[in-house]
Amino acid sequence: MQGSANLNVMIKAARKAGRSLVKDFREVENLQVSAKGPGDFVSKADREAERIIKEELMGARPTYGWLGEETGEEAGQDPTRRWIVDPLDGTTNFLHGIPHWAVSIALEHKGEITSAVVFDAAKDELYWAERGAGAWMNDKRLRVSGRRHLHEALFSTGVPFGAKLGLPAVFQDLARLMPATAGVRRLGSASLDLAWVAAGRYDGFWERGNKIWDIAAGILLVKEAGGLMSGIREGQDILESGSVICANEALFEPFRKIIRAE
Repeated sequence: MQGSANLNVMIKAARKAGRSLVKDFREVENLQVSAKGPGDFVSKADREAERIIKEELMGARPTYGWLGEETGEEAGQDPTRRWIVDPLDGTTNFLHGIPHWAVSIALEHKGEITSAVVFDAAKDELYWAERGAGAWMNDKRLRVSGRRHLHEALFSTGVPFGAKLGLPAVFQDLARLMPATAGVRRLGSASLDLAWVAAGRYDGFWERGNKIWDIAAGILLVKEAGGLMSGIREGQDILESGSVICANEALFEPFRKIIRAE
């Protein structure tokens, strides 16, 4: 595997955290879990994974900034670079014993994501990308799907839970999209949804209200695999708004028109 020194640091951190999470996943019933809100949990395993990642990344690049889901934001001596980390994307799946969750690590430079790692430790699938160098899963080069017609296409999304807003908008999206397509999946991990678009497993993905750590790594994977993306509303910045829609080149415009109700 060829990559930059930064990417190699990210991969090492993701694999180390992934090993810790897999060990805890085998004993999921014994995890100490506290509730952050309805359907939104933080586990001992989650916090330990972030500690491992932070130790590895900041140990290797102590001047970089940091933004982690569990530990928040810290400014770095280098104001142009920061790590963006979700140590366990798909926590609810993890806590229910569903093997669909990931470690997500992105490196941001001057407001742009330049390196990305999404590690599906339960399946030992390591997705990675660097700007201008393509997207990969383990040692396989990734390309978005080649499907050209909506009726053949499979899409993914997230559905708000607990007290979160936005459920009516998703129902409206589904009512317009599902009759025109091969279906929609909701598997509960935005980073893996995006990685699967990059791998051609899904033909597209859309979701509102993501946190930056949910999607930062995944959006680079899709771009480097040849996908197109934008905010759901015209002019939205994806990372700032957390709103994203993506697909291959042939499907992007018709898919976006349906979601935007144009």
